[in-house]
Amino acid sequence: MLFNASLFQNLHYGNLAASKEAVVEAARLAQLERAIERMPRGLDTLVGERGLKLSGGERQRVSIARSLLKNAPILLCDEATSALDGRTEADIMSSLKLLARSKTTVLVAHRLASVKDADVICVMHEGRVVEAGTHSDLLALPLGKYRAMWALQDRHDHAATPAANAVAAAATTTATAAAAAAATTTTAGK
Repeated sequence: MLFNASLFQNLHYGNLAASKEAVVEAARLAQLERAIERMPRGLDTLVGERGLKLSGGERQRVSIARSLLKNAPILLCDEATSALDGRTEADIMSSLKLLARSKTTVLVAHRLASVKDADVICVMHEGRVVEAGTHSDLLALPLGKYRAMWALQDRHDHAATPAANAVAAAATTTATAAAAAAATTTTAGK
């Protein structure tokens, strides 16, 4: 939830005891720097009711920054990078990996690239876990659902044209939504 207040206030809500420097660092780790630079008043820019003046990806990055500031022992991310481009997703996943080293992290994602480095990936189908293992373990299953989804998404990532990407994205979304969701956990201390 975002409030009709400044971006700084919305970020700071993650930890009201955090210093301004900590808020700025969380924004940096959540890849908000370029967006802040484009805003007329930087961190002091009003974001509008429910963050109306921010893009979907920017709203997700605000949530990620808040999580970084909160620094809770368990991190739950449900489609945390779904509205982001591939490059920003990779950058944020790098930040989340650093954060996840000291806590239990559960990621729910349809984009399998965002969960491939997890200690355990659980593939769900019709409300049940049907496969579990590492990325390598799951790719080794010849008839596995994860392997099939990975191949489909890999083709999408290597499609030649924007139009092909759009068609593949729609097919990937439909296939993964209908077939399975991947959830991952990274345990503290690993």
